[in-house]
Amino acid sequence: MLNVEMLSTGDEVLHGQIVDTNAAWLADFFFNQGLPLTRRNTVSDNLDDLVAILRERSQQADILIVNGGLGPTSDDLSALAAATAKGEALVLHEEWLTQMERFFSERGRVMAPSNRKQAEIPASAELVDNPVGTACGFAVQLNRCLMFFTPGVPSEFKVMVEHEILPRIRARFTLPEPPVCLRLTTFGRSESDLAQNLSHLTLPEGVVMGYRSSMPIIELKLTGPAEHREAMEALWPEVKRVAGESLIFEGTVGLPALLAGRLRERQLSLTLSEQFTGGLVALQLSRAGAPLLVSEVIPSQDEALVQTARWAAGLRDRHLAGLALTVTGLEDEHLNFALATPEGTHALRVKFNTNRHSLTVRQEVCAMMALNILRRWLNGQDVASDHGWINVVESLFVE
Repeated sequence: MLNVEMLSTGDEVLHGQIVDTNAAWLADFFFNQGLPLTRRNTVSDNLDDLVAILRERSQQADILIVNGGLGPTSDDLSALAAATAKGEALVLHEEWLTQMERFFSERGRVMAPSNRKQAEIPASAELVDNPVGTACGFAVQLNRCLMFFTPGVPSEFKVMVEHEILPRIRARFTLPEPPVCLRLTTFGRSESDLAQNLSHLTLPEGVVMGYRSSMPIIELKLTGPAEHREAMEALWPEVKRVAGESLIFEGTVGLPALLAGRLRERQLSLTLSEQFTGGLVALQLSRAGAPLLVSEVIPSQDEALVQTARWAAGLRDRHLAGLALTVTGLEDEHLNFALATPEGTHALRVKFNTNRHSLTVRQEVCAMMALNILRRWLNGQDVASDHGWINVVESLFVE
């Protein structure tokens, strides 16, 4: 098995001032290509530290993706570190310098002298094209390790990995078939509850039952070698049975996208009125292309459940919408949800422990609850039943 690693560079990344989204993306992308990462490291913009870790990992890794430090400023040291680790000089790549000058000229700009630095790569390096930016990448062999150096800009990094680096890796190494990963996402169940109820599964060698908790959802993942696909698919119905009605979607498409598709299939428009969630439901659905007719955010107010039901029904009638979904404000640890449909209006009153979670988490929980109510209705399920740890204290249906 190949030992594939990533090295992220930069003080801002190391100190948590920016989130390393490139590392998360690469780990997921490589995993799906049959190249799971075995290690990720982060190092500061310090030449000695960079050189030391390049030399160290060159003795352990087969492939190292180095991200960041290829810009024009004094703290961009990755090319110099690579040359130093190899014991060679930096050389100016004339063709890339010409390409950079053309890049600026075509945009009506003059290239600053400092940008010349981005065309300097180690003497033995192979240039790796960057079709969308000014910083070229490069590849070097150091001891047992093939190292690829890439810019930190996510849009440039992703293009280079997909179109330049992965083909080079495939040409040099024999890659295993990508692993199988079966996924489902639940809402309303705890991780410990799910794990306990799945502990009886007998898994083939190399197959792992994984759990990813990201409040308010729990993702279940059955992951293993491709040769165990048949056995894993035979186990999957039992995983779904244990998830039960808390299962909100399979795969990675996401609940908002799933709902958007279902609404379009049934030619149903949706009107939204939000208080506590502050437009979060509308944001998630609009990003997925859902057929939203109207979406409003109104001041928080306390109201009886029957009032919420009437408001939702009136909203649907006023806007001639197929459906109307409302979330009220949070008052005295309670808030209401209502879904007005052609057959009538479903309404739920829910109690939350306001001291247990932050405001952001509570808003996300409420938004997911609203989406789940819509999902259950679209699936022909009772919207008022089996919400796990969510405490539904009252429900009603008004025709």
